[in-house]
Amino acid sequence: MSEKIDELKQTFQEDMDKAQNTEDLENIRVKYLGKKGTITELLKGMRNMQGDERKEAGKRINLLKAQVSESIQERGKQIQKEMEKRLLMADRRVDISLPAGNNIGSLHPITIVQRELEEIFSSMGFAVEDYNEVVTEYQNFEAVNVPKNHPARDMQDTYYLDNGELLKTQTSAAQNYILRKYGAPCRAIFPGRCFRNEALDASHENTFFQMEGMMVDKDISVANLIYFMETMLSEVFQTDITVRLRPGFFPFTEPSFELDIQCPFCGGKGCATCKHGGWIELCPCGMIHPNVLKMGGVDPDKYTGFAFGLGLTRLAMMKFDINDIRVLNSGNLKALDQFTIL
Repeated sequence: MSEKIDELKQTFQEDMDKAQNTEDLENIRVKYLGKKGTITELLKGMRNMQGDERKEAGKRINLLKAQVSESIQERGKQIQKEMEKRLLMADRRVDISLPAGNNIGSLHPITIVQRELEEIFSSMGFAVEDYNEVVTEYQNFEAVNVPKNHPARDMQDTYYLDNGELLKTQTSAAQNYILRKYGAPCRAIFPGRCFRNEALDASHENTFFQMEGMMVDKDISVANLIYFMETMLSEVFQTDITVRLRPGFFPFTEPSFELDIQCPFCGGKGCATCKHGGWIELCPCGMIHPNVLKMGGVDPDKYTGFAFGLGLTRLAMMKFDINDIRVLNSGNLKALDQFTIL
């Protein structure tokens, strides 16, 4: 035991000599004093000792523990003073709130895509709206034709709050608000952050961004939906985009579609981006359900409309060739600052 204590003292001193900052000190503290630290393990090893041997070992180990703790504290104070001296060099004061060097930051990939889409839709006469992230069950579900006990609710693992409200699972939660605010006719998009209790992996996140859009007027048809989607996506990808509609189901649209785009990266020939199928599933859409129009105060016998939901997070991943969705919420500046500089 005596040899182990002497070896530990030497090892500790070597580690302390290498410590350059508070992070290094914290690692040393955990290594020696943590629940599984070497000194803690020595104390546990005393259970097999007897009598005077145990008493003497306990005395030396506790003394070592106190010395280690005191040394770490003293070194921490010393490092703090050194940092303060570097900040106050001679007569020059450093304003730590100023940007470091010439790099003043960059827009987030999702922000870039969102602003681009807002500009495109604004040019086509769409209003840009914001909406709450905390909503009621009625706004998130009932107002878009998803009544209680509807099986569609099982597809969304929702975060409920103690007051009975919830974090919105879809930007569709704003549809009722938009319809009541503008009535008919109306054109509006409403981007926002959504939340679902997802298992995180390269293609799933519990926090993501969508953009909902809707147009309501007399004689609106599926042809209008296709036109606006093709126009918008061609602007985003800076090339002519071909779309196709497949039958789908969403409670708030009837008929409902899944909109696919011909892969803009391979021209439909098949590549890794489109999983060699030539097409990329992009957004749900359809003609607004008459019940949704009614609940929004719009007469479905006079007006029709289309709605679509576009994943801003997914679109940003496609546009910037990001293969892991977790990068976007990571705060990893090395990954994020490679985009457009402000």
